[in-house]
Amino acid sequence: MSSAPLLDIQDLSVSYGGIQALQAVNLAIYPGEMVTLVGANGAGKTTTLRAISRVVPIWQGAITYNQRPLNQCAAHQVVQLGIAHSPEGRRILARQTVLDNLELGAYTCRDRTQIKADLEQQFETFPRLAERRNQQAGTLSGGEQQMLAIARALMSRPKLLLLDEPSLGLAPAIVREIFTILQRLRKSGITILLVEQNANLALQHSDRGYVLEAGRITLSGTASELLNDERVQQAYLG
Repeated sequence: MSSAPLLDIQDLSVSYGGIQALQAVNLAIYPGEMVTLVGANGAGKTTTLRAISRVVPIWQGAITYNQRPLNQCAAHQVVQLGIAHSPEGRRILARQTVLDNLELGAYTCRDRTQIKADLEQQFETFPRLAERRNQQAGTLSGGEQQMLAIARALMSRPKLLLLDEPSLGLAPAIVREIFTILQRLRKSGITILLVEQNANLALQHSDRGYVLEAGRITLSGTASELLNDERVQQAYLG
């Protein structure tokens, strides 16, 4: 493990309309890791990702990426620095083609040759998208839409990928396929921070995890430690 974290969050607090969504959250992710955020609905998992992406204001604390402070960055600058966010609910452009959605993911790049190479890379990683490149994104199955959301995020060539609920509403076979792809991405050098309702599956594929409860980190450890922790088993692993 590298001595310096790729992402370092110190005492992060976020408030929405008088409600404190995150309270003094501390979290570190090292290059090449896959880390899972575990927690119930409303615990603050999505808010954590949105704070890193700089789409929600930070009340207190600091977020540092690659030893560079992000607090004052705009969302598009965060993408340029190497962080991509695949949000909950996919948020694809339904009336645009698969190809259009992917090209939008490369909006920070001006080099057409690089964009073309990156498109081919995504079609190699997600063969289903290659078959449907000229199809309207809204006509894809749920699993294909999720693959498109991840592929679109990868078009910005991130070093850190933030993934929010990639398995939500998908059939088990598709979920397994997506996690296989995530392992491949990780082996290619992409660091992953994952929010996932299927905590069992997510931890089985991760190096470490953090448990968020009511906006606070209450537990952290290696994935195997969390999988074997009685509190985690009772609350999140069924």
